[in-house]
Amino acid sequence: MIYDPRPCELGEGALWHPERRQLFWFDILGKKLHTVGREGPQTWSFVELVSAAGWVTRDHLLIAGERDLFLFELESEEIETLVELEPGNPRTRSNDGRADRQGGFWIGTMGKRGGDDPGAGSIYRWYRGELRKLFGGLTIPNSICFAPDGRTAYFADTVMQKINRVALDADGWPSGDPELFVDLAAEGLFPDGATVDAAGNLWSAQWGAGRVACYSPAGEFLRAVLVDAPQTSCPAFGGPDFTTLFVTTAREHMDAAALVRAPLSGQTFALPDIAAGLPEPRVIL
Repeated sequence: MIYDPRPCELGEGALWHPERRQLFWFDILGKKLHTVGREGPQTWSFVELVSAAGWVTRDHLLIAGERDLFLFELESEEIETLVELEPGNPRTRSNDGRADRQGGFWIGTMGKRGGDDPGAGSIYRWYRGELRKLFGGLTIPNSICFAPDGRTAYFADTVMQKINRVALDADGWPSGDPELFVDLAAEGLFPDGATVDAAGNLWSAQWGAGRVACYSPAGEFLRAVLVDAPQTSCPAFGGPDFTTLFVTTAREHMDAAALVRAPLSGQTFALPDIAAGLPEPRVIL
């Protein structure tokens, strides 16, 4: 079902705020943050590209912008820069990001020309005032999410069609090298955003396939749920009991004929009673 009909050029960064009990998501290319509150739909516009967020308090989000991570107060719209992302490198922007179980925030960067700028991206972690580069040489970093016990992180480079996993220490820092979790190349699938449910299963939005696929902690395909828009981009569990799977989609690169075939592209979907999800952790500044 359609959760929100506002069409996003590039919907991303779905986040269910557990204290406000509402969904936030971004239109990266539209430079907008969307939500639906008690008074109805609401949109904030920014001067730069914005892509992902974590929640800090009831009224404050940590937002990944084109050039920095910043604190955003929802009511006053005040912005406080926390740290710059890749200063002096105007060719990149932020992309997929999510809070880990220890209260850190992971964020990927990528070239603004996407797949035409191979290896321009990296993944960073912000934790208690420190920004540290974790992995480099990526093209479109995506699928950042975390096991329920906080001891495993997942991420992908979409163009490589593989989802990786890496062990984490007690403070949430990688404690080893990444290893392959799921290889989607043989199926021609491209992993975009992802989230993990309470059972530890990973739910992968697969760009171009119009679906979100579920994989066990061992990397076995379990099932897929279909979305009536081909460019599925980011899932998030939410709702009163965290059993609704929200999914953002995109219209990017779709011509008029493609939009006639898939007119709901760019809208945000809500799929009820999919699985038991988990609340997103608070980001600790």
